Amino acid sequence: MSESTNICLSCGSCCDGTLIGFVQLGREELPAMRELMDVENTNGEGFFLQPCNNYCDGCTIYSKRPKQCANFECGLLKSVEQKELDFDSAIEIVNVLKQQKSAIENKLALLRVELRSQSFYFKMMELKKLLQKNKSELVPSQNHLDLMSDLKQLDSLLTKRFGVSIF
Repeated sequence: MSESTNICLSCGSCCDGTLIGFVQLGREELPAMRELMDVENTNGEGFFLQPCNNYCDGCTIYSKRPKQCANFECGLLKSVEQKELDFDSAIEIVNVLKQQKSAIENKLALLRVELRSQSFYFKMMELKKLLQKNKSELVPSQNHLDLMSDLKQLDSLLTKRFGVSIF
């Protein structure tokens, strides 16, 4: 197993709904994917929402995963493949990402912000809209300010290391 594969299986942030909100499926993939997971159907094409039901501390369908999953390469993976980062450094970055995500989820619970989405990616979209809508009405508490700071840190990490921005 290559280092890049190990990074993907160790990270899982694209599968757990942190980096990506959904996976588009090609028409030719639909029959096989319907046997493995719940697939939404739109105009003869399919997709599934993240987090993927086949991800639990690693992909359980890795050898049969959809093309979009197989082709996705985040910035962290590219950095490892181009030898700009070694495996241990990449794993440290993954751990920081997971810690930052957990801190945000804890603050959302503390602030009793209820978001409907299952995926962290879409939760952040909901939160962004909510904050923009309530910006003029909101008198930020220290917890709100801490949340905003955490969101900026997370988005900076995602942009710099993973090549995505969610906020």
